[in-house]
Amino acid sequence: MSKTIQLAHSPDADDIFMYFAIKFGWVDTKEYDFTNIGLDIETLNVEALKGTYDVSAISFGMYPLIKDEYAMLRTAVSFGEGYGPKLIRRKEKKLKRNFKVALSGKYTTNAMLFRIYYPDARPIYMDFLEIEEAVVSGKVDAGVLIHESILDFDESLEVEKELWDIWVELAGEGLPLPLGGMAIRRSLPLNRAIEIENILIEGVKVANEKKEELCTKLEADNLVRISDEMLTKYLDMYASDESVELSSLQLEALDKLYELGFKHGLWDTAIKTVDYLIPKEYADLRNS
Repeated sequence: MSKTIQLAHSPDADDIFMYFAIKFGWVDTKEYDFTNIGLDIETLNVEALKGTYDVSAISFGMYPLIKDEYAMLRTAVSFGEGYGPKLIRRKEKKLKRNFKVALSGKYTTNAMLFRIYYPDARPIYMDFLEIEEAVVSGKVDAGVLIHESILDFDESLEVEKELWDIWVELAGEGLPLPLGGMAIRRSLPLNRAIEIENILIEGVKVANEKKEELCTKLEADNLVRISDEMLTKYLDMYASDESVELSSLQLEALDKLYELGFKHGLWDTAIKTVDYLIPKEYADLRNS
């Protein structure tokens, strides 16, 4: 008898890319039936706070708020390396200290870093697809673009600050910028959580191995908002071999992120990421 697992992810190209190798049947899912649910990342963050889905994409910057209900998965991770979200403004605009800014959600990683760096700015939260127009129209003074929006925006706009540069100033040199990952509900039995994580790891591996074929299929089925060279460029940034499984350097970057959040009073303790991963050794002990 198959076991249904709710797999919630955002509709941006890297999430779709990383999950649809499973959706298209290219991965052995054992007895699990994965039901895909596509929602914008801030909605997923809010639903994770409620414990809604079995497995969900989340912003890394909000994980400490759900650490008791969800374990962090090692796979389907997105980090920036010399790039990331962009704070943009109109070219003629000079930003005051308390400028009004559009952010993609209170719980996103970019919003966390932005608020630490610009404590006097006045955030307005909106769907990330609406941010560019809000800046162009003057509804806000500036906005932080995420996902595919960073690759192409209105010619009347320019970059005020790269979130990558903010990260380097706050965290120091040498660490990738943590953006988003996956979490799994702790109420699932541990042996099942291990199996599900392994399936998802395999899904990201297969997606990378069959990148050209998968991109063609995603475009043909109108499952992504960008196409051709721009899709390839975006996936090379956020859905690559670096997305398959958390590395020691990525774990170090996450620990720095959570240290920063603790230092600025966003949560009560500076967590160590490794303590909140699924203990894979359990499967070896169980089968020994």
